[in-house]
Amino acid sequence: MLTYRAPRALAGLAVLALVALTGCGTESAAPASKTTTSGVGRTIPATRVAHVTDVHRATGSTLLEGPLLVGDGDLYVVDVTAPPGEPKVISLDVSTGEHHGIYTDERGAYTSAQISPYDGRLYLTDFATGSVVSLRPDGSDARVFFSGEVSGSRMTPDDVAFDDEGNLYVSDSHGTEPGDTGGRIVRVDRGGTKATVLADGLAHPNGVMFDPERRGLWISELTRNTVSYLLLDADRTAVTSRHEAIHVDGGLAQSDSIAVDAAGNLYQALHGRPAMVVYSKYGERLATVEIRAKDASGLRSATNVAITPGGRTAYMTVSGPGGGYVYRFEALAQGIRQSNGG
Repeated sequence: MLTYRAPRALAGLAVLALVALTGCGTESAAPASKTTTSGVGRTIPATRVAHVTDVHRATGSTLLEGPLLVGDGDLYVVDVTAPPGEPKVISLDVSTGEHHGIYTDERGAYTSAQISPYDGRLYLTDFATGSVVSLRPDGSDARVFFSGEVSGSRMTPDDVAFDDEGNLYVSDSHGTEPGDTGGRIVRVDRGGTKATVLADGLAHPNGVMFDPERRGLWISELTRNTVSYLLLDADRTAVTSRHEAIHVDGGLAQSDSIAVDAAGNLYQALHGRPAMVVYSKYGERLATVEIRAKDASGLRSATNVAITPGGRTAYMTVSGPGGGYVYRFEALAQGIRQSNGG
């Protein structure tokens, strides 16, 4: 497990473990490779859109996550390690690079953002308190949607996906020590009243996302460097089969969040390297999304991506000691709802 030490605690050990697990590693950034046309060696170049955050003095880091396109030209990101009083949800105009905070609070460490197809509200996973918070897209009317124990244990929620009815599927990273396999995938009904464990025995599950047909979930396990597929039953309340589908050969880097496009391609973010690996739904490695080598200094991880629904423009969050940034690239296929947020 990667380690991190902050000069002052933000929200106790949960946040320190979070930085180790979800994006701000200790490795030097890998250099970008030359662009080629196919297979393992193909590179998709990513260009800088905006420098959004700097390292916070209070927490010793910044970590952008959960990119989510909202409205016309606004990209929301969360800053996981932002201290109280500084923006924890940030709105970025992708055409100008201008950005401003829309939400903060005293306790939260938010690791993902997603809009519910049921009520149109913004949902945030809070790694620090083990809850899911919802608010209006303008940042107002914040309320706790779900909190408490699930099957006798409090969640440490990381990423989230929604089905079409507005039920939530949450990766519960649970446990922060090497060798821990206490992680789970938890389903929370859209009313926030019933939570069910769909899968357990996982090693720090991070990314969770439906396939385009919404028949099953792709999940990544950070400390196993694997992507697994969970086939669900007809009402998506139980797993009918589960198998490891892809091993992420990342070297020093580990598997972070996941997105899918309309063709079913998987975009696997890398913790420990400012890049993403793209796979087909059958596990073929199609390409690597890379930033320019001259931009890589001070950037350690790419955490997540939002692909424009109905378009191929994608926005990737990248962070490290050099700050938090958003990069743009062209996806291999069009985005869908499942490509946007999580």
